[in-house]
Amino acid sequence: MGMFEAIILGLVQGLTEFLPISSSAHLRIVGELFFNGTDPGARFTAITQLGTETAVLIYFWGDITRIIGRWFKGLFRRLPQSDPDVRAGWFIILGSIPIVVLGLAFQDQIESTFRSLWIVATVLIVFGILLGIADVVGRKQLTLEKLTWPHAIVYGLAQALALIPGVSRSGGTITAGLFLGYSRAAAARYSFLLAIPAVFGSGLYQVYKGFSEPGTEVFGALETVVATIIAGVVGFVVVAFFMNYISKRSFLPFVIYRVVLGGALIVLLATGVIAA
Repeated sequence: MGMFEAIILGLVQGLTEFLPISSSAHLRIVGELFFNGTDPGARFTAITQLGTETAVLIYFWGDITRIIGRWFKGLFRRLPQSDPDVRAGWFIILGSIPIVVLGLAFQDQIESTFRSLWIVATVLIVFGILLGIADVVGRKQLTLEKLTWPHAIVYGLAQALALIPGVSRSGGTITAGLFLGYSRAAAARYSFLLAIPAVFGSGLYQVYKGFSEPGTEVFGALETVVATIIAGVVGFVVVAFFMNYISKRSFLPFVIYRVVLGGALIVLLATGVIAA
């Protein structure tokens, strides 16, 4: 694939990464429907996420620098371990472990089996419904200062589910947060902060693999860089919109979208219009 396709997929990545609708699923679907059934691949997806995650760094820069600074002070006993930011630093480290371990353990399946459009369609619907249920039954009272070790583990396990295209990293962790009783804004904010180590680790690992295993990429280096930059710029706008949106409104539109998209995908697969 060439530059035009890379630009389109960069736009798709930026538009969908922070919404609970799964950017990896959309990249997979767009490649299948509009680019002659070509799967952009797990490597392209992980690298372009470096762009959108850079948008998170910029948007949450104040939170990130404060947490890191106070975590280091706590590490050297200049702040108590009970400090909310010190605890947040440890929670993010703990919550990043499941996706690292499972990502390495199931690397082959992530890059092949899990990318089946039957799986994508199914989890779009199932996790869309779970998000809707969580948004209705969740108490939405807790703030991030109330985060506990058990809750951090649940968040981490929920994030690890995003290794399957269609789950959505933000959707999975936000759903877990809502079920645990956190407010929409708190669940989303922690979801984005928790993703930083995992996304940068995955993306940089795929960059390394690109150098160590040349010739296996769908896109060339220039196309991938352009897509990553576009994803970052668009992603910054989307994360700002999303944080403002969920402070006032429910996740129902995203639930409906996921179910409709998953259902349409199943129809296309069942009728042979596209291959899994």
